Parts: sequence; C-alpha cells; structure tokens
Amino acid sequence: MRLRSIVAAVATAAAATLTVAVAVTPSASAAACNGYVALTYDDGPKAGTVDQLLNALRSAGARATFFNQGNQVQQNPNGVRAQQNAGMWIGNHSWSHPHMTNLSQQQMASEISQTQNAIQQITGTAPRLFRPPYGESNATLRSVQSQYGLTEVMWSVDSRDWNGASTAQIVQAASQAQDGGVILMHDGYQSTIQAVPQIVSNLANRNLCPGMISPSTGRAVAPDGGNPGGPTTPPPGGPTTPPPGNPGGSCTATLSAGQSWNDRFNLNVAVSGASNWVVSLALNGSQSVQNSWNASVTGTSGTVTVRPNGNGNNFGITIMSNGNTTWPAVSCRAG
Repeated sequence: MRLRSIVAAVATAAAATLTVAVAVTPSASAAACNGYVALTYDDGPKAGTVDQLLNALRSAGARATFFNQGNQVQQNPNGVRAQQNAGMWIGNHSWSHPHMTNLSQQQMASEISQTQNAIQQITGTAPRLFRPPYGESNATLRSVQSQYGLTEVMWSVDSRDWNGASTAQIVQAASQAQDGGVILMHDGYQSTIQAVPQIVSNLANRNLCPGMISPSTGRAVAPDGGNPGGPTTPPPGGPTTPPPGNPGGSCTATLSAGQSWNDRFNLNVAVSGASNWVVSLALNGSQSVQNSWNASVTGTSGTVTVRPNGNGNNFGITIMSNGNTTWPAVSCRAG
C-alpha cells in the first residue's frame, strides 16, 4: 500500500510538470502573420482596469493602441506609464470626450492640445494618432488635427462593449475584422478584458496578428517597433535594422511580450523585410534560452542566433531570467 502511494504521488508530480512545460508555448505565437488587425481601447487609462487589460494583452502576446482621454491621463499618469512600459501605442482621444463637431475651432484645439501636452509630459513624446469621440468629425476638426500632426483614426468593427455587450458578443464582433481592420473597444469593462485571449486566438486561427495603426492610412499594418500611435518607446532590445551597406542585406526584427512567470518570460519575434534571415539575440547576464518555436535556434546563452525553419517569419522563445528580466538586444540581417 505504501509503495502504491509513492508511485501515485510521483505520477501526479510528473503530470503537473508536463502541464507546465506545455503551457510555455502560447498558441497565438504559432500563427503566421498574413495580415494585421489593430486592437484599440478608448477612454482610459482607467485606474481600476488598465493594469488588468495590459496583463491580458501581455499574456496573449499582443500589442494594442490606447486612445487616452486627457482628463483620465491627468488623474492616472501611472496608467499611461504602464501602457508605455508594456510596449503599447498611445493616441489622443480629446480631453473630456465632448461632441467635437459642436465646438468652435478654438475649443477643438484646446481639447486636442491639452491632451497632447499631458501625454507628452508623462512619456516624452506627443501622440500622432487621434480618434474623435463618438466617431464624429468634420473638415474643421480635421484641419485642427493636422495642425498638431495627427492622423484621424476611425474603426472598421465596433465591439459595442460600451453598450453592454457580453464577452462572447465582443469576441464575435471582433471575428469580423479583416486584414487592415481596426477594432473599437474600451478600457473599463471586465467583459472586454476577458475577451482578449479569445480575440487574439481567433485572429491567429485566421493567420492574422495584432498590428499597429499606420499614421499614413489609419489602417492596421505590421508593427515596426516605432511609435506611430504616440509616446510608446520600443522595448529594450527592440527592432534593429542594420545600417546601409550591410553585406547581408537588411531586415527588421520586432520583439513583443508573451507570457511571463517568476523565473522566465516569453518573447514573440516578428521579422519583416526578408524571407531568409538571421536574427541575433544578445541575452543579458546569466539569462538562457529554455524553449523556442517556429524557428531554429543556435546557442542557449550569450548571443544566440535564430534562422527560419519553414514556419514563416514569426517565432517565439522562452528565456530563463535568472534574476534579469531585461529583454535581449536584437538585430537582423538577410541570410
């Protein structure tokens, strides 16, 4: 009887260990990105929910654009810093969420400029994207936007989370988004936060990935690690393009956060500019690579190199932090 108990305990421990090992690889990271959809969240940063929303996005390995209200920025500057530190893009959504087309040109300018200044004071960079409250715009408002170097951004899919949509309804609405599309959601609803994993998973099943919003077109495009939506600073070890004259040719590798644990974290890497490439990752301190997917990795510590293995231009790695959670520096060259 005692022997059977010991055997059962060992089997249970082994099963638990296997479960942890399988969880290391997020399903969303396995998809090839044949198109991009922008996840956008308005009206924040709300003190009660922005951290939960950011955690949900990080766990799903997704970046999003936050259209912040100036008065919310003023009340919750730490929320803006959290958005920036999480690698999100930040846009302008007016100061007080009025019906902008009912305002004078001077009032429009005040709503926009106050928000620009509030965000810039916190992050060091002024936004480049503007979403008019309620989606209401006219020629006068667009003229004011242009004075501040802003691109107007609407949406192609309304989640209707603002109208009491359930998590299932939000997920269903988001499933209608096509390549280049923009999904309207809001910071402040638990149903919206709970929808994040399924939205990202459903996109991956259609070979679509969360993208950034182009300041030229207002549509979703591949993330380039820059800051089209505002003051987000590319994470440490963000995309690096070799200088002109690099004999191997150039490409760009963009890092984004995946799941994280106390002792390790996942990074997703998207490569653009070449189909045959070599990515170098300079790990920090005693960090080491524990796992990888969708690419061939050479080395486990120091500087590791990654090459495609036939699974597209997106791959992921799990890094054992060993007390150092700084992202590795990354560079890319055409192979």
